[in-house]
Amino acid sequence: MIRKEPGLKQGYLIDMDGVLYRGPELIPGADYFIQQLRARDIPFRLLTNNSQRTRRDVVAKVARLGIEVEEEHVFTSAMATARFLAQQKPEGTAFVIGEGGLLTALHQNGYAVVDHGPDYVVVGEGRTFNLELVEAAVRMILGGAKLIATNLDANCPTQNGLRPGCGAMVAMLEIATGAKAFSVGKPSPVMMRAARKELGLTTDETTIIGDTMETDILGGGQLGFHTVLVLSGGTRREDLPKYPYRPEVVVESLAELAEMMDESGWRPLRAGVKRLEKQAV
Repeated sequence: MIRKEPGLKQGYLIDMDGVLYRGPELIPGADYFIQQLRARDIPFRLLTNNSQRTRRDVVAKVARLGIEVEEEHVFTSAMATARFLAQQKPEGTAFVIGEGGLLTALHQNGYAVVDHGPDYVVVGEGRTFNLELVEAAVRMILGGAKLIATNLDANCPTQNGLRPGCGAMVAMLEIATGAKAFSVGKPSPVMMRAARKELGLTTDETTIIGDTMETDILGGGQLGFHTVLVLSGGTRREDLPKYPYRPEVVVESLAELAEMMDESGWRPLRAGVKRLEKQAV
C-alpha cells in the first residue's frame, strides 16, 4: 500500500455511466484511477442514480470491465431512498414501481412492499412500468400515499439509445394526481450528504466526479464539495457557457485526471485546485 501524506484527507464520489463506462465499454483510464484510489487507501464511493441494481450487481458489472471494487464502495439512489424512508417512518410500507435494487434496499431497511394502502408510492427505473401499475399508483396517491422518486432523471442511456428514465415515469403520476414527488437521488442533498457521510469526511475533503452538469456538478456545488466534470459522457465543453455555475476542474476523462494527480502525488484536490484548473480548462 502507498503511504499517504499525513494530515491531508480526501475522498471521491464518482458517477458511473459516462465516467467509468459507456454502455458495455470501459472508458480508458477509469480502471487505473480506481486502482490508485485503492492502492493509496483513498476513500471513495461509486455513485449512481440508477435504482435497478443492488450493490452486488454493480460490483459484478464493473468487474466485467476490469474495475475491482467491494460492495462497500457502491452507493445507489435505491439505498439513499430506503434509508430516507426508514428515517421518516420506520417500518413503513411502500407500493413499488421498480426492480430488484430498490426492492432489496427497502427490505434491508425494514420496509414491507405492499399492494394496498401503502404509506408511500416509490418509483425507480425499470422495464416493469405499465398502465396497470400507473392506475394502481394513482389510486394510492389520491388515497393518501406520498409519492417518492429515487431520482428525476428524464432518460437513461442504453446501448440502443435513450429510454425513458425515472423522471419521465414520475411525471405521469404527478400530472394524473396533482401531487409533487419528493426526489432522493442526485442532485438532492439527501443522497449527496448521505454518500459523503459514508466516506467519513468533511465537505471540504470531498470531491464529486461526474459527467452531468444538472446532477453531479449542481448537487456537488450546492453542498460545497469540490467538483470535477469529465467530458467522456453527456456534457461537451461547448455546453458549459450556458450554465450559471461551473465545475472547479474540467477534464476529458479519468485518464487525464489521473495523470494530473500522478504529477501532484495524489494530494487532495483542494491543495492544488488552481493548478489543476489551469491545466484542465
